[in-house]
Amino acid sequence: MIAKSSHNAEPGPLSRTSRPRAHHFRGSLGRFATGVAIVTFDGATKRHGITVNSFTAVSMEPPLVLVSIARNAKAHDELAGRPFSVNILGAEQKQLALHFAGRPGPEPLWVEGDTAPRLSNVLAYFECTPWAAYDGGDHTLYVGEVVDFNYRSGDALAFANSSFTTIPESQLGMEDLL
Repeated sequence: MIAKSSHNAEPGPLSRTSRPRAHHFRGSLGRFATGVAIVTFDGATKRHGITVNSFTAVSMEPPLVLVSIARNAKAHDELAGRPFSVNILGAEQKQLALHFAGRPGPEPLWVEGDTAPRLSNVLAYFECTPWAAYDGGDHTLYVGEVVDFNYRSGDALAFANSSFTTIPESQLGMEDLL
């Protein structure tokens, strides 16, 4: 079940704006560089993967993460209530991002996680059980409780200004500083 926010049901400012303004809003958001991830899960009839750049940590205790999935994504409706994995991509995994964004390439290598399927050799992964889902306009915000995770060394794949780029490993993490 998707929880509704207390947000007024009146259309927001962007729904009343012209197409050029919405395009400019999207371009403005694109100035914020994000990592690239793939949400993977077993649906009712088949395995799915959805490329996302809206992923964030929510809580350390309990360990919670959030992914934002567009309502028009083919697998959107099948994700509700299902365990999922968030796969953070390494800089060399652009083809995987494209594969699950609708430009199929070679079939990826899967790992059978204890909770949900994940992709082989990703930079980091988080296997999650469903925690909550919230209405997010044209997206659904899925929060998962992390039950397994790990990472490896390497540069991260990033997305900014409608292009893929790289975040060098030297800029990642802080665990060695603690």
